[in-house]
Amino acid sequence: MPRIHPTALVDPQAELAADVEVGPFAVIGPGVRAGAGTRIGPHAVVTGCTVIGERNRIFQFASVGEVPQDRKYGGEATRTVLGDDNVVREFASIHAGTAQDRGETTIGNGNLFLAYTHVAHDCVIGNHGTFSNNAQLAGHVQVGDYATLGGFAGVHQFCRVGAHAMIAAGAIVLQDVPPFVTAAGHPAKPAGTNNEGLRRRGFSADDIATVRRAYRTLYREGLSLEAARAALAAEAAPVTAPLRAFLEVSGRGIVR
Repeated sequence: MPRIHPTALVDPQAELAADVEVGPFAVIGPGVRAGAGTRIGPHAVVTGCTVIGERNRIFQFASVGEVPQDRKYGGEATRTVLGDDNVVREFASIHAGTAQDRGETTIGNGNLFLAYTHVAHDCVIGNHGTFSNNAQLAGHVQVGDYATLGGFAGVHQFCRVGAHAMIAAGAIVLQDVPPFVTAAGHPAKPAGTNNEGLRRRGFSADDIATVRRAYRTLYREGLSLEAARAALAAEAAPVTAPLRAFLEVSGRGIVR
């Protein structure tokens, strides 16, 4: 049986794996499913139609699966889905989707949400991202694998943050940030490539050099976006495939 503290309030309809731990005064709603190895800390609230995978850690006072902060929301049945091995620290909040979009907020595996981070409705987050204290995602934001957001960074609704991108502390992102790019400032502007992050993830020196050349093509040679896309396609380096794919999608325009 799950290890549930006597003071916790767990709805009988919640589905908890046999080794799930629920701390003192936590509240678990009827639509919640939590997988093996998940630990839900004291005073945490997990509610709504929320599916939590295995080995997740939800710390004290976090809120996961609550209804969205959206005036359009009218009580529709929407969802929040977390994969495996995510960490949700103190006072972080993750809200459910809306019927007007995809109806689901989706989080992958191995993400780290530090204290006071916020993930709004209908966001899609990949794997192994790091969201530093007070990082804030507005609704409908997409974040790729291994992206990092610094403390107090904010991302405008409908923006995309590419894989391996780095958003500096305090940056305000109003347009899409391509993969591998570091963005800083208010509004955020490109500030080089995330070389240290790539090194930590095992990218070779040659691949990092190729990423830096792609950055120069995109930002330093005075090319239009269309011309830069053509130049990157002509080079066709395998390591920059995520960048080329990202640039083919029409969004809010990329940071320039």
